[in-house]
Amino acid sequence: MNMWVYVGETRVEGADAVIALAMGRGQAYGDGVFETMRASDGQILWWPAHWQRFAEGARRLRIVLPRQVVIETEIADLLRGVGDTTIKLTLCRGAGGRGYAPANDAPPLWLLSTHPLPSPQRAGGLVLRWCETLMAVQPLLAGLKHCNRLEQVLARAEWDDPGIDEGLLREQESGDVIGATAANLFVLREHRWWTPPVDRCGIAGVCRDWALSALNAGERRLTVSDVETADALFLCNALRGILPVVRLGDRRWAPHPAMADAVRRLSAAHPALAPAIRQVGGELSADLIGAGRVDVPSP
Repeated sequence: MNMWVYVGETRVEGADAVIALAMGRGQAYGDGVFETMRASDGQILWWPAHWQRFAEGARRLRIVLPRQVVIETEIADLLRGVGDTTIKLTLCRGAGGRGYAPANDAPPLWLLSTHPLPSPQRAGGLVLRWCETLMAVQPLLAGLKHCNRLEQVLARAEWDDPGIDEGLLREQESGDVIGATAANLFVLREHRWWTPPVDRCGIAGVCRDWALSALNAGERRLTVSDVETADALFLCNALRGILPVVRLGDRRWAPHPAMADAVRRLSAAHPALAPAIRQVGGELSADLIGAGRVDVPSP
């Protein structure tokens, strides 16, 4: 990992960086927003969409936003000579002493860091479970990728079974399905892809926005039964693209032509997100292989 720290529009290092991080309200209260993005050949996939969500988060939280040109210049410097990678941009309200009242005149604290890309998806598709942790309703924060992700942390801590890839979350008040701990959910019903709205809680994912447009998908409230009786499921996020689901509890899904079409469309739009499949259990599943659906790495 490589990390650069900034106060205002100035990069700080050494002890100054440590003090800034320790005193920042992101550390104390989760008072900030972040973007986790995929970079390929020095370019960030969906950068305009990431910036739009980032800026909207800063606006809603009333955090001073550094100039876009400054952030873009620093990102370009950080990515120089780096191949495909994960890059994280975090913005927090600046130090203002103890207490909840924000100091509106404090310069913002922001960070850039690079990280390894996530592992390739499981051969054949993801295996999911239902999480017991429920999502609280807070429209003021709905859709934002804010720095307080304790609900997701608690949900992900519910299992350590390597055979489970992800968990699905429900809303506390209605019990409606919201998405996965680190991805948005799409279900195929009535020959159309649907995803839960994010007006009460959840994250307005960048890959989700792409899928809504490119796949002519729609938004609607989804019950547990809606998900379990769907014709197909996939998860998606900006790092891994579209991730087909093969099992949720006792329900299993066979390959579906609509899934192959969705994967093809995303791969054509963003080749860096063409699926790479890892071998599981000593045998490579052929569920999504063939007919030009995905590229399988050579042994």
